[in-house]
Amino acid sequence: MVVRHAYQVSCYSGRMKLMAYPMDLAEANAFVAEHHRHHRPVVGHKFSIGAALGEKIVGVVIVGRPVARMRDDGMTLEVTRLATDGTKNACSFLYGAAARAGFALGYKRIGTYILDSEPGSSLKAAGWKLIGTAGGGSWSVPSRPRVDKHPLQKKLLWEAAQ
Repeated sequence: MVVRHAYQVSCYSGRMKLMAYPMDLAEANAFVAEHHRHHRPVVGHKFSIGAALGEKIVGVVIVGRPVARMRDDGMTLEVTRLATDGTKNACSFLYGAAARAGFALGYKRIGTYILDSEPGSSLKAAGWKLIGTAGGGSWSVPSRPRVDKHPLQKKLLWEAAQ
């Protein structure tokens, strides 16, 4: 994936700077389909941001409404997908860019869920706080059987607030 226009020179990764790049959902989902370890692309979003290193997209973050009803108060966003090609600092760069963009739009907090087996180092580096554990398990019930296409283990909820 090649960059059309990149903005906001920000974080060093080696000798080149990571730059934020506005993306439409189709571009971001294409990157997620190729690089995300355990989730498929999403259906909708509020906005998506790519991380560019030179002319190459090295990561994307997709931000939308919170999945949990209780968190969907109109002032909260959720990172629904984040994927990188492994470029150093790309994850924390994208978490920070997503929070700054959301706050600039008037939102008061932004959250995300990670697997409880993941360390959360990028979230810590971006200044996010661990809120607690959440959910896990299957959405399938006898009255509405479903095929699980996601990890079923517990999740950790992280958040950044203004």
